[in-house]
Amino acid sequence: MSDKAEQNPYTIRPDGAEPAETLRDVEQELAKRWPENKLEPSLDRIEALMDILGQPQRAFPSIHITGTNGKTSTARMVEQLLNTFELRTGRYTSPHVESVTERISLDGSPIGVERFVETYRDIEPYVRMVDEGQPVAMSFFEVLTGMAYAAFADTPVDVAVVEVGMGGSWDATNVIDAAVSVITPISLDHTDKLGSTTGEIAVEKSGIIKPGAIAVVAQQQLDAAQTILKRAVEVDATVAREGMEFGVRHREVAIGGQLITLRGLGGEDYEDIFIPLHGEHQAQNASLALAAVEAFFGVGGARGGKLDIDKVRQAFSGVSSPGRLEVVRRSPTILLDAAHNPAGAEATVAAISESFGFTKLVGVIATSGDKDVSGLLSAFEPLLSEVVVTQNSTHRRMPVDELAAVAVEVFGEDRVQVEPRLDEAIDAAVTLAEEEGDLGGCGVLVTGSVITVGEARLLLGRK
Repeated sequence: MSDKAEQNPYTIRPDGAEPAETLRDVEQELAKRWPENKLEPSLDRIEALMDILGQPQRAFPSIHITGTNGKTSTARMVEQLLNTFELRTGRYTSPHVESVTERISLDGSPIGVERFVETYRDIEPYVRMVDEGQPVAMSFFEVLTGMAYAAFADTPVDVAVVEVGMGGSWDATNVIDAAVSVITPISLDHTDKLGSTTGEIAVEKSGIIKPGAIAVVAQQQLDAAQTILKRAVEVDATVAREGMEFGVRHREVAIGGQLITLRGLGGEDYEDIFIPLHGEHQAQNASLALAAVEAFFGVGGARGGKLDIDKVRQAFSGVSSPGRLEVVRRSPTILLDAAHNPAGAEATVAAISESFGFTKLVGVIATSGDKDVSGLLSAFEPLLSEVVVTQNSTHRRMPVDELAAVAVEVFGEDRVQVEPRLDEAIDAAVTLAEEEGDLGGCGVLVTGSVITVGEARLLLGRK
């Protein structure tokens, strides 16, 4: 972590047992509420909490991010750019990789345990008031959203970078009035809740575009693009489209990442930008992040101009995205990637094929039960020599036997091994990879869900 993070007064990491115990107490209380995959589409509860708290979400300007894949990476890039331009930031993202405190960041670092617990205890009485006055009690995600907005107002931050939990229109985060909205690529995910086509899903996603705002939009499927543009017209928002008003002009693989040239909203190029992340999708995320920050600062469009190129280069060179094609071990190489739907898996496959020269890659896969698991595995099939299927520890996991049955259909029985425990699955995959004999050309990919990656990260001691 940087010196800046170490000096951040909001990210104290206590060594004693007591703070950890109090955090567990809070997590247990939150766990009694509706989980993130159980929804009652309404803003009534979060609006009621905001009213009682004095509208903390209006104490700061914000950049709101939705889409299917790439939201968290884009949010982290936006945050890094704003920090480099010396703005105090709050970032709210989900889900977390290892600790729930990661979801709320101040000045680029996760909120400290004491501050997290203190924020929860501060708003807890008001949450209970909302619970008593509503037909449905506040959910886990709604309470965390309230905590984030309260923490950002209390700090106070200069700008908040907020990632949607699911959808957009009725997502709990959508009580902010963001001047800039970002929509990353939309694909099929959560179809039981958001719609069965990208156009239907875009109806919910585009609901974060506010009247008079600027919408920074990634390249989309035609039906999604039409839906987003229709929403923008309805609310008189300005649209900046990837590939037209901004985009990636050039990219090439570099050691530890890639070197890219981005075209900004003013039509000018930002050249020789290094990002320590792999894959075309991360270059796309970088272009979205840059355009969002330009829009926030009022750069580009009819005014032209560009941001300070040295600061932009500095910001992107320091970007990280834990659990997104993250190398955590060598000999053999172990990669962690949080791909959890077919579109995410396809992006991961393309990035690995481009940036790594594996002669043999073994997958360790554990998924949630509410995902398109067959589509996910089919996307990975051409890349992976063999797979070890397993399960993570959450209630949403797909049982290993069910996952194994799907994996056998996709890979064939001789390419599938079953290990119910994640630690044993990783060990088995390493053994299979090492059978190649060339440690420099073999690797292991742990994937299937953010939870799986987070648990693997802890097992492998990544900090």
